[in-house]
Amino acid sequence: MKTLVRVLKRAAISGSYASAVSTGALLQGGARDCRGAIAPVNAISHWLWGDEALHKQQGSLRYSVAGYCIHHAASIFWALGYEYLLSRCRPRPSKAQALTLAGGVAATACLVDLCCTPERLTPGFERRLSKPSLTRVYIAFGVGLALHTLLKSK
Repeated sequence: MKTLVRVLKRAAISGSYASAVSTGALLQGGARDCRGAIAPVNAISHWLWGDEALHKQQGSLRYSVAGYCIHHAASIFWALGYEYLLSRCRPRPSKAQALTLAGGVAATACLVDLCCTPERLTPGFERRLSKPSLTRVYIAFGVGLALHTLLKSK
């Protein structure tokens, strides 16, 4: 039980880092690919608001906040797997192990998000961003997952 609580707490932290870093990549990709930095974040809210969200360029409470909240929750979900795997490393995970595990989880998230998920539940931002921007988002996500571990292990 103690390990589960520890994994949950750490996932909230590493997932928050991953969410923040990958949101930065989403904003950069949006500015570059669709002339609206917030557009890819808005697109995530298609889970709630349907295809209308995929075309919103401007920031709004309805689309932007909902999109970010969904993205943040999904980031914490994937962080649970990362933190569980990390907890299996003994005695302590090295920086290389943390980055490798984070990269593996990010690659798995990308595969599941873009290839295995029904269209209604995809992230949505893949319909607004180019392939290079998508790649940067998932790399940023992986780096964000590992960030807490990397900062903590000095």
